[in-house]
Amino acid sequence: MSSLTAAPTLSQGDNLSDTLQRVFGYRDFRDGQQAVIERALAGEDTLVIMPTGGGKSMCYQLPALIMDGVTIVVSPLISLMKDQVDSLIQTGVAAAFINSSQPREVSYQVLRDLHAGLIKLLYISPERVLSHDFQERLSHLNIAMIAIDEAHCISQWGHDFRPEYAALGQLKQAYPHIPLMALTATADQATRHSICERLGIEPYVLLSSFDRPNIRYTVAEKLNAANQLRQFLQTQNGNNGIVYCSSRRRVDDVAQRLRLQGFKAQAYHAGLSQQERAEVQDKFLKDQIEIVVATVAFGMGINKSNVRFVVHYDIPKSIEAYYQETGRAGRDGLDAEAYMLFDPADIGRVKHLIEQSEPGPQQQVEFHKLNSMAAFAEAQTCRRQVLLHYFDESASEPCGNCDICLNPPKQYDGTQDAQKVLSCVYRLKQHFGMHHVIDVLRGSKAANVCDRGHDKLSTWGIGNEKSSEHWISVTRQLIHLGFASQDITRGSSLKLNPAARPVLKSEVALMLAEPRIQLTNTPSSRHRRAKAPQQYDRKLFAQLKALRRNIAEENDIPPYLVFNDATLAEMAALLPTSAGEMLAVNGVGQVKLERFGDEFLEQISQYLTKTD
Repeated sequence: MSSLTAAPTLSQGDNLSDTLQRVFGYRDFRDGQQAVIERALAGEDTLVIMPTGGGKSMCYQLPALIMDGVTIVVSPLISLMKDQVDSLIQTGVAAAFINSSQPREVSYQVLRDLHAGLIKLLYISPERVLSHDFQERLSHLNIAMIAIDEAHCISQWGHDFRPEYAALGQLKQAYPHIPLMALTATADQATRHSICERLGIEPYVLLSSFDRPNIRYTVAEKLNAANQLRQFLQTQNGNNGIVYCSSRRRVDDVAQRLRLQGFKAQAYHAGLSQQERAEVQDKFLKDQIEIVVATVAFGMGINKSNVRFVVHYDIPKSIEAYYQETGRAGRDGLDAEAYMLFDPADIGRVKHLIEQSEPGPQQQVEFHKLNSMAAFAEAQTCRRQVLLHYFDESASEPCGNCDICLNPPKQYDGTQDAQKVLSCVYRLKQHFGMHHVIDVLRGSKAANVCDRGHDKLSTWGIGNEKSSEHWISVTRQLIHLGFASQDITRGSSLKLNPAARPVLKSEVALMLAEPRIQLTNTPSSRHRRAKAPQQYDRKLFAQLKALRRNIAEENDIPPYLVFNDATLAEMAALLPTSAGEMLAVNGVGQVKLERFGDEFLEQISQYLTKTD
């Protein structure tokens, strides 16, 4: 392979921080990264739960450089493999992938390099890695570590269960003494347990914060979707973004309409040929188009750091999917927008699709996740708190950066309402779901209530003066605020959390939001432009972006693989004039300094000379 050269294995005695700076250009590890890397180097199995853009890949890429042998990375998508490998090659790391998109002679060259010890990281699909032929090859290799990306696909409780992933436990059985690292951005407690069980590991677990503070979350009632989308995009001033739609037909319609309105937009879905999809992705990565309108088929393999917004034209099927898709915005740490249009009728359409699937546990999981997504869209409390609580993480204060915080609903003393709901859950022995609890509260005489004797409970009918919609809102707020939770493994039954006790005993008062039927649209004036975390020279920043674009075109690579926006902003703030000063910029490593540093230093020097 002409683009691949052998990279020396670094000594385990090398300082991890020095390697991080020299190879990848980062001054500091993110929370938890160093601990995971040290465990992997010690030969332990690990489970890494980190948000999209949180630095998951660094957890296996850095130890792969230090360990003797090749690290096998199991990855589900061709685009994801290619993007990761392209990025690693730009930093001087010997990485490669094998998949069905390659010409046969290229695959053969990768295999030759693999057996020659020239590759430190090999990306491969779950189907290929489990094939008899590749298992035979693995037995002759010096394997340093096995990393399984998108590990939520292993679990039946995950939002994207894939049968081929469920068989990956065979790798641990075949190589019990080789450290295994499973990584995902989205896994609730049930999913995490299932991943470990199916892989046969008792790992060190890194559970990072799911918070993405730079993303503003907004949900708008879907009134005139086409106009609402146009108005939102006009606030973005040519920024890059993704618009997700639920069907191929809608993707095509929305993309065509946006082009007629003057936006540089293209469609992406599974109905296009592989070549057409690759061309759209390539144009987006190279900033040749601003907007990709897509089904969920787009994005998992996208490492583009300067996506400034993600729009959901239709509601996703789960909070995990929503979190993962919105997480593709703002990976550089600069401000980004997550904007969703919501129509309750969309929930009915998705439910109908789920009903067409085979009845059983998997169908019930999908219903549970859709109901949780609907609860998020209808939430009356801080959206960030709702998201974090769903992933078993608490946020003590509202974020101040979502539509609920910026346009808060009216509050009322909801202590008695909360006590009624929590008491009813207790009387039902925490064995029933939200809708059954509400039926009991409202005094329903339905067979499923009376046949169980629940019409004899003290809480039967104590909430009959208020609507079902009111009690749904109250119950969901109690879940979002951490007073109750839903057990996905037991039919979404409601459980009381320890925080419920002082409410039931009237030791605390509880303010709740008054339910509102209409979801209000956050005014467009509230939309913020992305800004760097420090003051920087915007004129120089624009010149550095132009230089980056020229370098990217000359090398036929996406601009962000040269340097991302956050790195350019820091250059425009620190104004480095020497190689040493340039290395102090976050995102500038030794390899990129040698490849691109002189041109950027010259641009900065010329700018400073002209402005003196």
